[in-house]
Amino acid sequence: MRVLSADWVVPVEGPPLRDGAVAIGDDGRIVSIGPVAELGEGERFPDAVLLPGFVNAHTHLEYATYAGFGDGLSFGPWIALHVERKARIEFEEMEAISRLGVLECLRSGITTVGDCSFSGAAATACAELGLGAIVYLEVFGSDESALLDRFDPMRERISGALSDRVLLGISPHAPYTCTLDLYGACAELGLPMATHLAESEAETEYLRTGGGTWQAFSEMLVAPLGTTGIRALAEAGLLGPNVLAAHCVQADAEEIELLAVNDVAVAHCPRSNGYLGCGVAPLTALREAGLRVCIATDSPASTPSFDMFDEMRAAIIGARARERRPDALSAADALELATLGGARALGLDTEIGSLAPGKWADLTVLSLAATPHLPWEDPVTAAVLGGSPEGVLATLASGETRYEKGGKTWLELIDVAQSARGRLLLHAARP
Repeated sequence: MRVLSADWVVPVEGPPLRDGAVAIGDDGRIVSIGPVAELGEGERFPDAVLLPGFVNAHTHLEYATYAGFGDGLSFGPWIALHVERKARIEFEEMEAISRLGVLECLRSGITTVGDCSFSGAAATACAELGLGAIVYLEVFGSDESALLDRFDPMRERISGALSDRVLLGISPHAPYTCTLDLYGACAELGLPMATHLAESEAETEYLRTGGGTWQAFSEMLVAPLGTTGIRALAEAGLLGPNVLAAHCVQADAEEIELLAVNDVAVAHCPRSNGYLGCGVAPLTALREAGLRVCIATDSPASTPSFDMFDEMRAAIIGARARERRPDALSAADALELATLGGARALGLDTEIGSLAPGKWADLTVLSLAATPHLPWEDPVTAAVLGGSPEGVLATLASGETRYEKGGKTWLELIDVAQSARGRLLLHAARP
């Protein structure tokens, strides 16, 4: 049995425990949580807090090297740039880039992702480096008969990577790149499903009228629906508890009710939405409607990093600014959305998302020694407002240390990941 202890243990489902410890069994699951006096010190981390591993329910690991590309572009041209760019690289390069994404996630204390994967490379990278995942294989277009022609080879290619910690899903990209028939064909597969909904005003205008700034990109898009994506999917009976909707920035009160009635989960990505000028999602209304809401980073193509600490702070600031109330989202609320909320959104909350006996031992060891938050007043607020990847000393998934600050394996893999970015930049420089 392995024991870790720190000044505080924050289970999320329950109050913080001072001078606490977590005992981990040989099967990688939590055996017990209790005071050091009962469980012993084991591996002791002073001036630190033990948190559940973050559950980042909306990512694109294959875009890990895309940071800064297309800065300042409006949403339509930005999408066009990334569609064109990712078509230039091969599967092996996507695997190398995905490894960088996995490493950055582990460095941020993330232990599980919901990843929308264009090639499936995320599955092999997650399996190799020990990051839990639902990998949603991404599909596009209007030809439902071609779905399996694309999906089956991808599924076969990554079959060896799938396990009880790396699961398979499907992702019809968005209502402006996939027809309702294609959504229906995806639903028939009976897999967890992720999609992008109500992200930008331009998307809403195009889907309703076919007009607006997206007219210039209409050859890349499916035909307008005459209504919004949320309404169209609801009317077609294609929303349900297995659906994870990213963004929902533009969702109005009626659409929020449609999402709630159909028990759709929502991934809130405040930094991405702000970076692309899409706005601030109605997080308070989504939560008050009873939706399974979580905080997620999206990808470095639209946000600076996989840093869940920054994402929590952005969510707090955005919610309070939108509602003009300092109590709109607390630090404790944000931590729950970034851990147990993500687990609920992925349908994995019986296995991950909080520190509890029987769950996987997915932990983040966070030092706050170099922050202004010592001595402790509130460990949750200190972790959320003062935490950063630089403070993450170790990240454990299924009881195994998958990241250790300054570790030799980490540094070696960073070198490999940097060479992958170099190859992508060479591709990007081609005429």
